[in-house]
Amino acid sequence: MASDNSPQIPLDQLRRAFELALRHIEASTGNVVTLEHDYFWSTPGDELYDVPNEPSTLTIGQLSESWQHLEDLLAHEDRAVGYHLVWLADVIRAIGHSTVR
Repeated sequence: MASDNSPQIPLDQLRRAFELALRHIEASTGNVVTLEHDYFWSTPGDELYDVPNEPSTLTIGQLSESWQHLEDLLAHEDRAVGYHLVWLADVIRAIGHSTVR
């Protein structure tokens, strides 16, 4: 449930920030990023933002699976769902972690 303090993210600014960050990565790595790892720890969405309570469940995610969902979206743009942003976030987070060095 949103509160008065909930962040409001203008999508045009989010898109611009993503584009700028992506350009930075392209300048240093080229057109392809190779990720070191495929599997990662994940916390289910209902526990992820329940900060007062420590998560009781950890699951395992797979970057190649998240990427496959995004490739499927690119092949069938009319099948977009909100959860594609979660799969995109998995991949973006991994790219960010792998290019920090």
